[in-house]
Amino acid sequence: MFNSSSISEFLLLAFADTRELQLLHFGLFLGIYLAALLGNGLIITAIASDHHHHTPMYFFLLNLSILDLASISTTVPKAMANSLWDTRAISYSGCAAQAFLFIFSSGAEYSILTIMAYDRYVAICIPLRYKTLLGSRACVHMAAAAWGTGFLYAVLHTANTFSIPLCKGNALDQFFCEIPQILRLSCSDTHPREVWLIVFSVCLGLGCFVFIVLSYVQIFRAVLRIPSEQGQHKAFSTCIPHLAVVSFFISTVIFAHLKSPSISSPSLDLVVAVLYSVVPPAVNPLIYSIRNKEIIDTLWKIFHTIYF
Repeated sequence: MFNSSSISEFLLLAFADTRELQLLHFGLFLGIYLAALLGNGLIITAIASDHHHHTPMYFFLLNLSILDLASISTTVPKAMANSLWDTRAISYSGCAAQAFLFIFSSGAEYSILTIMAYDRYVAICIPLRYKTLLGSRACVHMAAAAWGTGFLYAVLHTANTFSIPLCKGNALDQFFCEIPQILRLSCSDTHPREVWLIVFSVCLGLGCFVFIVLSYVQIFRAVLRIPSEQGQHKAFSTCIPHLAVVSFFISTVIFAHLKSPSISSPSLDLVVAVLYSVVPPAVNPLIYSIRNKEIIDTLWKIFHTIYF
């Protein structure tokens, strides 16, 4: 029988048994990781280099891109290394660090997405108060609150999870150190502190979700009252990317953690985990840039300056 004091490492889920498939998974993850680095790096460069993008909307998008890079850099490099070197091991401290950083970046990202919904609500529904409610100091304070919330949430979850006795082995049915998978190794089915923490997390997440939904209800009502079709299109073009990112993020996380145990399987858990932890950081830059002419124009100017 294992106990948490005797565990020096965890065994992550292997993508495949054959060497060819392991190298294939390495190549796929490498491609996704490079796409995330390139996409988010370009957005960060475009926002930081052009003073026209020094606005609240782009400031929060900058924070989102940084958190996307942090999130995918926490999980994917270790998974690629394990596939490349044909191993499953991750140290106990490495697992704790990975769990902390992933929860931190995910929690902060969800908070930033909530703030971005508020930004779009103020810009469209009460534009005359935009500069008052979203001044530079207010934006910095809101971003700091989002990062602080993610940090506090990660500290509570990680400290509580790794203080629970583990006696059901050290093999995790996931390619990274996911908190629900670690809790399955605990000596008891439920732990009072973790139950209350999960209840608190659900309430907090549900509160943010309701706030986002109500914000967009008001936004769509305001947009439909705009008399010109061009004005409606401009308003929708600034909201649709954010709404798409929020919908994908929330839907995959909810399905991953609230799906019925009867349909749960290691392969399904793996696919869903990839969808909410790996795909969004790579896809978000494309969603935000494909409908944003200002960012595309800035990137073209940067490329033109570099090469010509």
